[in-house]
Amino acid sequence: MLNLFVTGVEQNSSRIFVTAGLAATMQSLGYSTGVFKPVETGTPEKDGFFQSRDLAFIKFTDPFIDTYSLYLLKDNSIPVISALQQNITIDKEAIIKNYIEIQNKNEVLIVDGHSGPATPLAKDFLEEDLIKILEIPVLFAVNAESKAINNVILSVNRAEEIRGVIIHNSNDSNIKNLPRLIEEYTNAKVLGILPEFSKNINPNDLINETLNGVDIEAVFDINIAKLQDNKWNK
Repeated sequence: MLNLFVTGVEQNSSRIFVTAGLAATMQSLGYSTGVFKPVETGTPEKDGFFQSRDLAFIKFTDPFIDTYSLYLLKDNSIPVISALQQNITIDKEAIIKNYIEIQNKNEVLIVDGHSGPATPLAKDFLEEDLIKILEIPVLFAVNAESKAINNVILSVNRAEEIRGVIIHNSNDSNIKNLPRLIEEYTNAKVLGILPEFSKNINPNDLINETLNGVDIEAVFDINIAKLQDNKWNK
């Protein structure tokens, strides 16, 4: 099993493009892939049902990717506050149970987090607690437009089993020093840099950008035959 927890360092950071790019790329390389969204806030309601925007985008990139959700919350705030608005308590045991049920259904399972390790999910329950319980490596998706490098450094340094960092939403002007600062002040390696994407991006373009901009083998800590063949054929 190639399981990975993707998180960020701030809310509404367009991290979903990193998750979607990784999932669609692995699916395109022949790995059956699933994405689990334990908690999502700011979800629209239609006919009494809440719909995950993030998982809808995952399905847009590749309808064969399996998607799983648990808590879909309407209020666009941190999870513990959003849940209170709906008189819901986010249950740690329910998330763990759900993860155990689905963890072996796919060759690759990406757990898509919320706003970073210090995000409160419930009383005495932070996102970093969930990461530790699930015992899977964490990948940080860092928005290149983030002005608070101290938040990036603090968040990355909170993680224990860290796989690396992908910088996204980059352009020539805002990417100049960020990779160097991350690698100098944390114990993490920058494993990829991705440009800014829009929700109507062609899925093939997202996959190509991910393949060209991210060290996929380092992200999942595996040698991928198709990628090795391409390297030799270049």
